Amino acid sequence: MPALAKLLIVEDDAHIQRLLRVAAERAEYRVGAAGTAREGLSLLDIDKPDLVLLDLGLPDRDGLELIQLFKAKGAAIIVVSARADTAEKVAALDLGADDYLTKPFDTEELLARVRRALRHRSGGDGVEASIAAGDIVFDLERRRVLRRGAELHFSPKEYAVLSELLRHPGRIVGHKQLLHDVWGPAHEDRLEYLRIVIRNLRQKLEADPARPVLIRNELGVGYRLIVGP
Repeated sequence: MPALAKLLIVEDDAHIQRLLRVAAERAEYRVGAAGTAREGLSLLDIDKPDLVLLDLGLPDRDGLELIQLFKAKGAAIIVVSARADTAEKVAALDLGADDYLTKPFDTEELLARVRRALRHRSGGDGVEASIAAGDIVFDLERRRVLRRGAELHFSPKEYAVLSELLRHPGRIVGHKQLLHDVWGPAHEDRLEYLRIVIRNLRQKLEADPARPVLIRNELGVGYRLIVGP
């Protein structure tokens, strides 16, 4: 990860904008900031940021309208918004946002999500050949999952859902996206299919399936696979 990656903060609240800037500069990112959508779009062309921290409640334009414009320029996008409504989160993710963080937020969590989004951006659409999560290793090249060297076995649907989560490690993958990609477009509303498979995956992967730490539920939105030691 380049230490001098460029971040653009698009936030009209001066206090939050300063908080984001201080946290990002402390992490050695180069930072630009805008208080309106118009300023943000202007800086997008001038600074060409690697990642945008985007508020939705801007004074001159709804932030949702900017997501595809920023995405078209190649920037990763993390929405940082006071809007906690599930529909808003789903809309932002469906439009192409890489992540969604609700205010108030912890700056260390924010920076962790920034690092994840930048890693994903630098790797394009590809994924690593092997991904570790605690004592589990996902060997993507050989399509195997190992716990302490012993292979775990999955049904075709279970592995298909797991593969989709592994393609976006650390990021939210929406319910509809998972259902569309695994079961097909005619089944995008069959949430019960997905819940059964996620429950089975947790039984096989989690140390305590009742308290999952690997496959996290983003209530009403989707699931996130937490990777790393």
